[in-house]
Amino acid sequence: MELSDLFARMAGRRRQPERLVLPRVPTSDDLLAALGRVDQMVAGGAVPAPVASRVGRVSRTVRDTIPRLSNLGGGSVQAYNVMATATDYLPEAIGGYLRLPRQFADSRPVDHGKTSLMILIDQLDLLGATMDKVFDAVCRADADALVAHGRFLAEKFGNASTGGALALGPDVTIAPDPGSDDTGGRGRLQPPAGTGGS
Repeated sequence: MELSDLFARMAGRRRQPERLVLPRVPTSDDLLAALGRVDQMVAGGAVPAPVASRVGRVSRTVRDTIPRLSNLGGGSVQAYNVMATATDYLPEAIGGYLRLPRQFADSRPVDHGKTSLMILIDQLDLLGATMDKVFDAVCRADADALVAHGRFLAEKFGNASTGGALALGPDVTIAPDPGSDDTGGRGRLQPPAGTGGS
């Protein structure tokens, strides 16, 4: 107990409990800015080419994922992993490597016969594979919606692979043209019946 707490108790006053202040959740702009800083860390030959290419892969995947994070829903582990990769995991891995002298990092074994460079490459490969899985998950909602829409259209207008036709209005129908090889399975516009068209 602090001395100020003792005096406050003796005087009949109670100290107000301290409020817990949580850090602000990063916005999409914050995440993109963090990725920009990582890109600057590896620019200009600061790291070997295998590292730069892996950082580029992770960075691109995270950039592609950020606009779709809402597909994951609030508070998801995958959304957290994207945020943490951009703001913590990726910059920390690169920073740890860059703090070491290049000769030491690239040639001295430090863990089970692996150099710091090899360890960094392993970490970047793991981040890349993880971010690929997250990207697949965030795109799944859009892909599922596309599949559902395709099923709706097939049910509504018929299945083109079985010879269905698309009615565009009372006088125009697009029908499959099974006798023509140059349409690649696409239909050709049919004139209204009784007009004498070809």
